[in-house]
Amino acid sequence: MAYEFERKQRIAVLGGGPGGYEAALAGAQLGAEVTVVERVGVGGSAVITDVVPSKSLIATAEAAIAVRESSELGVQFYGRTGDGKPVRPEVAVNLAAVNKRLLGLARQQSEDLRSNLLENGVRIVTGEGRLDGRDAVIVSTEPGGAGTDFDRIEADTVVISVGASPRILPTAIPDGERILTWTQLYNLSAIPEHLIVVGSGVTGAEFASAYRALGSEVTLVSSRDQVLPGEDADAAAVIERVFKRNGMTVLAKSRAESVVRSGSGVLVTLSDGRTVEGSHCLIAIGAVPNTAGIGLEEAGVQLSESGHIRVNRVARTSVPNIYAAGDCTTFLPLASVASMQGRTAIFHAMGDAVTPTELRNVSANIFTQPEIATVGWTQKQIEDGIAQGDIYKLPLSSNPRAKMMGIKDGFVKLFARTGSGTVIGGVIVAPKASELIFPLALAVEHRLNVDQVARAFAVYPSLTGSITDAAKALHIVL
Repeated sequence: MAYEFERKQRIAVLGGGPGGYEAALAGAQLGAEVTVVERVGVGGSAVITDVVPSKSLIATAEAAIAVRESSELGVQFYGRTGDGKPVRPEVAVNLAAVNKRLLGLARQQSEDLRSNLLENGVRIVTGEGRLDGRDAVIVSTEPGGAGTDFDRIEADTVVISVGASPRILPTAIPDGERILTWTQLYNLSAIPEHLIVVGSGVTGAEFASAYRALGSEVTLVSSRDQVLPGEDADAAAVIERVFKRNGMTVLAKSRAESVVRSGSGVLVTLSDGRTVEGSHCLIAIGAVPNTAGIGLEEAGVQLSESGHIRVNRVARTSVPNIYAAGDCTTFLPLASVASMQGRTAIFHAMGDAVTPTELRNVSANIFTQPEIATVGWTQKQIEDGIAQGDIYKLPLSSNPRAKMMGIKDGFVKLFARTGSGTVIGGVIVAPKASELIFPLALAVEHRLNVDQVARAFAVYPSLTGSITDAAKALHIVL
């Protein structure tokens, strides 16, 4: 008697960044035949040119700050001159060595991810990929996708995770030497004498903060009246105050009209006619999705006006068997969200248990010094009546551990549902806020109320004590 075995589900993943990587792993875990198409390396730009190298650079900047400010804690560094007199050494940063290290870390992380996919039975194809209708992907194995050598991959489910690229102004074309995008900064061999950063969003603020700490003179050109215009207003005010105190020049309500090479430096012309001269310029004015020319429209996949792929909470597009994850979609452009979207897409496609992504539960972080971490509803949404909540803000200056560590700036802000006291959001501005936000993320995810948070034992002394103190201040009176 002959038995017919059901054919394995075939999954094609276009893009090996966080979303594509997690989708591939999930598919392999569930027994599918998975192929990943990636042009630059597993991990995508998040690992190779964005998150891993940028946060490694920021870690170096934090180390430089720690050394410079250690004297406030009584730690002093001195050398000796030839006649035995003490002299305080300067803090120097070898940018060439820093960049060599961080690019090495990025390559190693990419290789680790690649090895993990291969060990799980995932096929990896290197090349330029595009949809061929709704049920296949074609890959050009020649750079730029202009060759005639193609690989056609048929698929029951397709996941698009092609990421995004730096947005370019036609009047400020990067040359990789003096006018740079954030992917080109790691080619620098020395600290820029004067770095002009155009754009005061998350990317611009992070690099402005880092390079000021590394020793560059920094001018931040902001088109709005405050840096980080899309973030919590109190948090943005703290960061701008720290920027200015550290010697950064912040040009508010100033829009860059053009950036050109000028001698051995750059000239930035603002829309009001003013000019700013510097040694280098970083263009950080957002990103555009890498969705053009990959067959999405021909397959019937709906895009937003900005070119992002429209997806629902299980990462499904307008075409039932095509899913999308990451910065190329209309969801939050965060690596953690991309990863969750990738797994969710495959679980949904293969009929496994799935929890739709809830964006209000996503915690996010801005890696300035200090950091800004957020989760849940925002204060503006509460003030606008979109959510009903009570707000409590506790400065870190009152925290005993913060005093011991010499922390002067920052706060913990907690949002609780009016009446029930359920934690609906929060903001933390502090060193390593990215680590401190996790208790609030748990509270938001599991609908804990402020009394439940307050009853948890925080170590004394600790920065997390400010979280329980804020929760106590919002105690529900029965």
